[in-house]
Amino acid sequence: MSTFSRFFPFLRPYLGQMALSAILVMGVAALNLLLIRYAGNVWDLITVQRDLPQLTTTIWMFLGFMLGQSVLSMGHSYLTSRVSQQIICDFRTHLFGHFQRLSLGFFSKRRTGEIVSRLMNDVGVIQSTLTDTPIDTAKHFVTVIGGVGFLLVMNWRLCGLILLLLPLLAIVARLFGRRLKSLSTQIQDRTAELTTLIEEVVSGIRIVKSYVQTNREEKRFRSGVTSLMDTTLRRTAILSVFIPVITLLTLATAVAVLWYGGKQVIEGAMSPGDLFAFVLFAGILIGPFGSVARVFAQLKESQGAMARVFEILDAQPDIYDVPEAITLPEIQGRIRFEQVRFAYDPRQEVLSSVTFEVQPGERVAVVGPTGAGKTTIINLLHRFYDPTAGAVYVDGYDLRSVRLDSFYRQIALVPQENILFGDTIFENIRYGRSEASEDEVYEASLGAHAHEFILSLPDGYQTLVGEKGVNLSGGQRQRIAIARAFLKNPRILIMDEATSALDSQSETLVQAALNNLMVGRTTVIIAHRLTTVQTADRIFVLNHGHIVEEGLHAELLEQQGLYHHLYTLKMAELNSEE
Repeated sequence: MSTFSRFFPFLRPYLGQMALSAILVMGVAALNLLLIRYAGNVWDLITVQRDLPQLTTTIWMFLGFMLGQSVLSMGHSYLTSRVSQQIICDFRTHLFGHFQRLSLGFFSKRRTGEIVSRLMNDVGVIQSTLTDTPIDTAKHFVTVIGGVGFLLVMNWRLCGLILLLLPLLAIVARLFGRRLKSLSTQIQDRTAELTTLIEEVVSGIRIVKSYVQTNREEKRFRSGVTSLMDTTLRRTAILSVFIPVITLLTLATAVAVLWYGGKQVIEGAMSPGDLFAFVLFAGILIGPFGSVARVFAQLKESQGAMARVFEILDAQPDIYDVPEAITLPEIQGRIRFEQVRFAYDPRQEVLSSVTFEVQPGERVAVVGPTGAGKTTIINLLHRFYDPTAGAVYVDGYDLRSVRLDSFYRQIALVPQENILFGDTIFENIRYGRSEASEDEVYEASLGAHAHEFILSLPDGYQTLVGEKGVNLSGGQRQRIAIARAFLKNPRILIMDEATSALDSQSETLVQAALNNLMVGRTTVIIAHRLTTVQTADRIFVLNHGHIVEEGLHAELLEQQGLYHHLYTLKMAELNSEE
């Protein structure tokens, strides 16, 4: 149960409300017991004593207890539900925040669907177990203790028959529990795999259709659903034996009680009303005993779900603020890579002793063949990763010695595939600085050559962009992303293939917006289209993790080296396309 104890900090703020709910439900249980005892009295008043005035008085008391039980039950139900939702809301928020603090390396090893499944499905499984189960246990506790107390007072021999059930229940629960936990964990894993598959197919539906792979994806999905069904059926098979066995044990005891109690009534040792109440008490005790099977299954299922969730919470970010990290002051934008080495996999180094420096306001480009390490340069400069050796400096500060948020506020990334959120254009631009005014958003849009096309849309700046900006063209999405970077007003600008996926007309508009954005900022450009970097102040040519050439466009062409080779190939491709 150590896994459940780890959840206690999330329960602590609500222990008072949970205790109140438990008191209310215990009151419900106590009144249920009194109702049963009065039901026995009513039966004797009708069948034995035949006392109408006393019967009337008892019925009014009976109705009063019923009213009180209803009021307490309503309060308990609402309070339990509210506490449950508050706890899960807090936990999901905590888990989501932890996700965002993890480094890119964590997400590169896991699929989106798996993460979504753990955040939503697994946490949902935990919800009822950690809130409803403890409160229901309080109700069952009062029911069992009170019920057994009444039974002992009324007839200790009959009570003994019921108590014989407890050891049998414990043995049965132990036999089935371990297998139930294993299968419940497998079900959560299968569900996560299906969620991942659905996310991948939905996000890549154009490729699925274009490559005529709908049948293949249907087969993958069918295979996953079948696997989930088989695992669920195995768990169901165990439960289909587990629960009836528990029920059979409880019912067998009830039948024994009915026979022995009936014998005592016939012999005059017990009144019919007492037997009636006794059978009702025995019946109400079957509920808590019978629920052992359900609760035990829930606990095992929740243990599997919690293990998966805490596996995520136990993951620690590779990139974090060291205790002595300082707040980075306003920077000029000087960048220096000093003997930087890096490897995503220790068996294969991506960068080897890379050294270069970029002056404030300088515009540099990094080019090279595929796999040369260009994207890794960006990842290290943005401190998505740390070098395995060497250091990256900004204005003389080692990035590992400064607070991440103070650095990220002064840097902006314009990637090849810009991500827009499913909100309005206005809010997507203001994502760069959430406190920005309308005028500032409009000014940023003008600089990004986006203001005119935004106003031409039916809802202007309030136009919903759709999931990932699906309602806009590639050039429009890119200009909105540039406006977002304008609004952030960074000192260092990183552009990763910012125009490679655009047509000529869109590229012209986007390039004009980028030229505006780069003015006065230190800019690092990653590009495959070498025609887009000809105006750079310097060009670094990267190959096999090393900088092999450096200079202006014209200088590098004269050297007849790798840059000349890459440029010649690109020009040949362009001529061929034309």
